Amino acid sequence: MHIGSLFARNARYRPSHLAVVFGDRRLTHLEFNREINRLANALLALGVNRGDTIATLLPNCLELLELYGAAAKIGAVVVPLSTLLRGKELAGLLLNADAAMLVTNSGIAATVESIKAELSFIAHDRYLLTDGSRTGFRDYNALKSAAGGHEPEGEPVGGEDPYTIIFSSGATGLPKGIVHTHRIRCACAAAFTVAFRMAPESVTLLGGDMVLNEAFIGFMPAVLTGGTFILLPRFTPQVCIDTIAREKVTHVTLAPSQIIALMDAVDCSAEKLGSLQMVLPLGAPLHREQRERLERILPGRFHGLYGLTEGFVTVLDKFDYPRKPESVGVPPPFCELKIVDAEDRELPPREVGEICGRGPLLTTGYYKRPDLTRHALRDGWLHSGDLGYLDEEGFLYLVNRKKEITI
Repeated sequence: MHIGSLFARNARYRPSHLAVVFGDRRLTHLEFNREINRLANALLALGVNRGDTIATLLPNCLELLELYGAAAKIGAVVVPLSTLLRGKELAGLLLNADAAMLVTNSGIAATVESIKAELSFIAHDRYLLTDGSRTGFRDYNALKSAAGGHEPEGEPVGGEDPYTIIFSSGATGLPKGIVHTHRIRCACAAAFTVAFRMAPESVTLLGGDMVLNEAFIGFMPAVLTGGTFILLPRFTPQVCIDTIAREKVTHVTLAPSQIIALMDAVDCSAEKLGSLQMVLPLGAPLHREQRERLERILPGRFHGLYGLTEGFVTVLDKFDYPRKPESVGVPPPFCELKIVDAEDRELPPREVGEICGRGPLLTTGYYKRPDLTRHALRDGWLHSGDLGYLDEEGFLYLVNRKKEITI
């Protein structure tokens, strides 16, 4: 069970089906898998092997999707970092992640050059540039072009191998590397495929940043089902609307501010957006007023989601929303939820306490922080630090955080 096998499977059984769209680039599953293989073989030739960490400092781009696929095939671990990071903060995260390679582009290269003296743990030939050549950087596309498109022959990859490390500030304001294995990402892909009624014919659009953990909520099910995944280079309401209409998008994941901007657009209409089966806000709540507005424009499409990067989630189904508009839903299959008091005693319905969850989606822990792992994961339960309560049917309602955040 590993994510890399899914790209090869799609290439074999759905070769001519559209896999990814980015700007004017359109790749079938066969073409996408071949590009992933070229990159995977190029990485192996550079000495990047199973367990090595590849850090990315990239905006939304096709290369980022290729890296997620190539790393999965050879067992490398991807650490996607925000392009807003600078100086000691960036150097500290790269050191913390044990980065063996850094992939960036020409617009960010100067930022990397300014801290290279602090990055002695990255070999000099393992700085890759995705859009050309530059002194001190290897040409990503030249390396890929010189490699073969056959399936890579690296070390076998297993379900318990780490696949991604996502840095999240969480409740403390201090970045922690949250580890997701191939097994966890596979479980997430299956859970969200079921929750959002996704199928091989689904067309998923992401309007936010591909480096965020939320991006995997749409990307992984598309990979699992062999559907189509559309990544916007950058979000603008009109481009988003035109893309949904042209590509017959069925599932869209957007930040709440992007959903509001979409609804404010002159061209926003049920006719233009009629192909949509799901609208999912990610990263923050969409307030009740805006949810009701969305329901008026596109009735029966809103899904709700409460989730932590650590891997506990609840989903509010679009058919449950009308009767539970303030709820954030219920856990996916094979996941459990409970509310506990300060002594970890389970509370009955309607009593407020800390939200705890467990199941196959949970992280294996915080990278190189066993102390934090022991505190958050106790007896198999993730203690979220969030407060909420359950109603008599087991639907979750958020109340507040257990403690304030200082960033």
